[in-house]
Amino acid sequence: MNVYDWALSSLNDRHLFTVLDLAGTFAFALSGAVAARNRGLDWFGVVAIAFAVACGGGVLRDLCIGAVPPAGLADWRYLTVVLVATAMALAAHTLVERLAHPVMLFDSIGLGLFAVTGAQKAMAFGQNAEVAILLGMVTAVGGGVLRDVLLNRVPVILRREIYASAALLGAAIEVAGQMLGWQSDLRTWCALAVCFVLRYLSVHYRWHLPRAAPRRLPPD
Repeated sequence: MNVYDWALSSLNDRHLFTVLDLAGTFAFALSGAVAARNRGLDWFGVVAIAFAVACGGGVLRDLCIGAVPPAGLADWRYLTVVLVATAMALAAHTLVERLAHPVMLFDSIGLGLFAVTGAQKAMAFGQNAEVAILLGMVTAVGGGVLRDVLLNRVPVILRREIYASAALLGAAIEVAGQMLGWQSDLRTWCALAVCFVLRYLSVHYRWHLPRAAPRRLPPD
C-alpha cells in the first residue's frame, strides 16, 4: 500500500469513526431523554440526563487513555447532537413512543455503536487488545450506569440482563478483526450487529446470564 492509499484509508476510518460515534451519541441521548421525561424531570433535567448518558462513557474512556480534554466536552458536535435528540424526545414524544420500548431500542443501538467506537479509539491511542476491549465495554455501558444512578434505579449491568456482556462481545469482535486484518467496514458492522442483536433479543426473549445459587448453610 502506497502513502496515498494509506492516507485515504486512514481518512475513511476516521470519518466512519466520527459518524458512528455521533450516531451512538444520538441514540443514547434519545434513550436518556425519554427515560428522564418519563420520570417527570424538567427540561434542564432531561438535557442533563441525556448528556450524561450520551457522553459519560466516552468521557471515562478518554480520561483512561489520556485523550484530554474528552471529545464529549471539547467537540461542539456532541452537545449539538444531544440537544437535537432531547428536542425530539420532548417535542415529538408521540412519534418516539410509537416505537416498541423506545428506551430499550435506542439503548441497544447506542450500546453497539459505542462498544465499537470505544474499542477503535483505544486501539488508535496505542492500547493493547485487552485494554481496548475493556474500554469499548466501558464506553458502551458507562452512560447507562450514570442514567440509572441519577434516576435512582438499579444499574442494568448489576441485573441479570445481557448488557455488558453484549458490549464486551462487540468490542472483542472489533479488536480481533482489526488484529486479523479484516476490512474496516466489515468488522465494524459485524461487531455492531452482533452486539445490537444479542442485546435486543435478550430483552425480547428474556434471556439472562446464569445466576449463582445461594449457598445453603447446614442446620444448627
